Amino acid sequence: MDTSLVIQGILVGLILAVPVGPLSLMCIQTSLSGGRLHGIVAGLGIATADTFYASVAFLGLTVVSGFLLSWQSPLRIIAGLVLIVVGIRIFLSRPAAKQAGDPAGSYTKNFATMLAIAIANPMTIIFLMVTLPGFGFVVGGSSLGAAAEFIGGFLFGSVAWWIVLCGSVGSVRSRISPETLILINRVSGTYIVCVGLFMLVSLVYTLF
Repeated sequence: MDTSLVIQGILVGLILAVPVGPLSLMCIQTSLSGGRLHGIVAGLGIATADTFYASVAFLGLTVVSGFLLSWQSPLRIIAGLVLIVVGIRIFLSRPAAKQAGDPAGSYTKNFATMLAIAIANPMTIIFLMVTLPGFGFVVGGSSLGAAAEFIGGFLFGSVAWWIVLCGSVGSVRSRISPETLILINRVSGTYIVCVGLFMLVSLVYTLF
C-alpha cells in the first residue's frame, strides 16, 4: 500500500471540501435546523459526488468526463436554479420547535438533495483535472490499485471534514438564539441565491 497516495488523496479531498461555498452553507444550515446528524448526512452526499468526480478525473475516463463536460451548460442551469430556489427557502425559513423523532425519510432527503446538487456542478471535475497534475499524477496513467488508494484517501478527507464541520455546528445549535438563527438564514439564503444567479449570468455571458 502506497501511503503517500492515500495522504495526497486526503489533501485533495480537503482542498475541495474546506472552502466555504453555497453547499457548505447549506450543510451548516441543515445542521442548525435539523441537528448535527442531518448536516453530516447532507455532507456525505457532497462527498459521494466529489468522490465520483475524483474517480473519473484520476482514472482519465474520457468518455464519462467528455459526456459530463458536453452537458455542463444544462447542468449549470439546473444547479443555478436549484441554488436560487433553496436559497429563497432558507431565507424565508424560521427556526422550528424541536420535535420528537425525525421526519420519515429526512436523512435520505438530506443525502439525495446534496448529492444531486453536487453532481450537477461539472466545475468539480474541471478543478480536479487541473489539480491532479499539480500533485504529479498523470491522468489516466495510474493502475486500479493506485486509484483505489488515492480515491479512498480522498473520500476519507472529504467525509472527515463534513463530520468535523457539521458536528461542531450541531453541537452549538442549542446555544444559538432564534433571532440569531433567523439572521444566519437570511445571510446564508442571500449568499446562496447570489451564487445561483451568478452561475446563470456567467453562463449566459459565455454563450452570448
